Amino acid sequence: MNISELARILRISPQELKNLLPEFGFSVGKKAIKVDNNTAKKIIRDWPRLRREWENKKIDEEKQKAIEDLPKEKKIIEVPKSVSVRDYADLAGIPINRVLTELMKNGVFASINEKIDFDTAMIVGENLNLEVKEADNTLDEDDKEEKKLENILSKEEEGNLEERPPVIVVMGHVDHGKTRLLDTIRSTDVIGGEAGGITQHIGAYQINRKNNKLTFIDTPGHEAFTAMRSRGAKVADIAILVVAADDGVKQQTVEAFQIIKAANIPYLVAINKIDKEAADVNRVKQELSTELNIIPEDWGGKTICSNISALEKEGIEEMLDMILLLSETESGSLHANPNTKAAGTVIESNVDKAVGPLATILVQNGTLRVGDQLCFNGVIYGKVKSLKNYNGEEITEAGPSMPAKVLGLKIAPSIGDILTVGDGEKVKANKIKSRNNRNSAMYNTSSEEVADSDISKFNIIIKADFLGSAEAIEESLMKLNNEKVKVKILSKGLGYITEGDVKRAEDSEAQILGFNVKTPPAVETQIREKQITVKTFSVIYDLIKYAKEQMQLLIKPEINRIDLGSLKVLAIFRTENDNQIVGGKVVDGVARNNSFVEVIRDDNFIALGKITQLQSAKQDVKEVEKGVECGIKFEGKPVIEEGDILKFYQEEKIIGKL
Repeated sequence: MNISELARILRISPQELKNLLPEFGFSVGKKAIKVDNNTAKKIIRDWPRLRREWENKKIDEEKQKAIEDLPKEKKIIEVPKSVSVRDYADLAGIPINRVLTELMKNGVFASINEKIDFDTAMIVGENLNLEVKEADNTLDEDDKEEKKLENILSKEEEGNLEERPPVIVVMGHVDHGKTRLLDTIRSTDVIGGEAGGITQHIGAYQINRKNNKLTFIDTPGHEAFTAMRSRGAKVADIAILVVAADDGVKQQTVEAFQIIKAANIPYLVAINKIDKEAADVNRVKQELSTELNIIPEDWGGKTICSNISALEKEGIEEMLDMILLLSETESGSLHANPNTKAAGTVIESNVDKAVGPLATILVQNGTLRVGDQLCFNGVIYGKVKSLKNYNGEEITEAGPSMPAKVLGLKIAPSIGDILTVGDGEKVKANKIKSRNNRNSAMYNTSSEEVADSDISKFNIIIKADFLGSAEAIEESLMKLNNEKVKVKILSKGLGYITEGDVKRAEDSEAQILGFNVKTPPAVETQIREKQITVKTFSVIYDLIKYAKEQMQLLIKPEINRIDLGSLKVLAIFRTENDNQIVGGKVVDGVARNNSFVEVIRDDNFIALGKITQLQSAKQDVKEVEKGVECGIKFEGKPVIEEGDILKFYQEEKIIGKL
């Protein structure tokens, strides 16, 4: 009998079978193609016992390996209120794949860079022989950054503070009109340059309203940018939650509102598209009330709801007045010292092929000037060679609440980083490497990121135009991971697709996914020669959708055997090299055409085949019931004899869903 045929009967892979048989005393070489029938019969007969022994051995090996990975004595570690999986593993001194496995057992599917809260760290620690305590006065990286700005502002003398413009973030569902609203406010055609009408990366803009400046942050609308929306909320003073009057509250509306609440900033609701025929403002307000507990002012609540049409420019003036009112009454005192060294938050970062690293900084204190030296955590990131405002015009300085694009950095900072003007340590090679590994141009994902080697993996290389876009793509792809298939990001970079990317993809059997990037002609030739799959997208939603489709194809189907019935062979009519025509009587269940057949003699398995023709009363039929005689054409090794029992079954492939 062929090894592959025997493996099919036993429902394991041929390679696994070849590896296992010698362990159980069967003299079958690892390069063997066949086993003799007597050995095959013995293996099939003893398989239930052998399989149990094999599975128990695997469990014991896994338990032993897990024990070896753990600290010999209970280890006490201190972790902050949130910690990345990588840092948690480093603190515990345990291999990261062991931590990932334990998280998966507890229903937490996290990548090595994702953060877990203290409660999760404590629960997981119990199974890792750890005693987890909350670190005293320990702040995670995000907290340190927020406290850094607070500390800068707290040191300013009250007499030096002046009023600054409020910063407004616009959030909501992907197609409810956020960019159209900003377009109308600014009277510039930003939406015309956005693929599919979806904002692809963060921008910031300023307008004048009744002698007051207002700064708007335009956040991407699709759920892939939850992380970027969250960062936007951290630098904002006021939020506008946009809801379409003809569509109502959607899942992304809920996500956006949760971010606004977490940021603890005042907000108003803009009910957009009131010009639509299907618009129903009262229904939207009802959904806001029941699903988000947002009670509009005219319903007796405290939330301002502005009815607008960004397309028809209706209600915009009134909404802007409400924003000014919020900034005066609910945002508290918005002050900063414009006459000091600047400090600001990075809201966009990318590497331009011609000029190098660029960053858009929202100045939050002081005034940023050309020639200033920018630092992050005491490390010099470069000197400001050029400043541009949101219109792309050259400027010499940027004051509080003003966004400015900075040229002259040596390293592309991360979105959310707080850069300050001052003296610091010059950038060293190891610091560039460390910093870039955390955020920017290129990094390699450890093979430990995927804990279970049996899980199917979708290997990809990401190339994007902006760091924020690349980070958002990565975070969204990580959310697709489950116990059946995972995304493995081999590298993430900015700029054109290069020959190095193609070589890396070839070596690792990966696909290259590009977002708003081009492929030089020479590289395209290499891609064709090496037959590498390269897909480029201008809308991130399409990239995520494609990745999800590819992951779905990688999910291994489960084979479910469905027993149909059995037949006793009464006569052999014809025997050829690879088939037989026999007659018999169905003794149990049904005989069905195109089903698989096991030949059983004296309770021993003899051969496996398939029915390719079934006749009853000399007519071709699809199925014959119990008690009825029939003739069958058996495709397979012609070994059937009178008195044999034929067992019919079908195999059903069950494909899991993401």
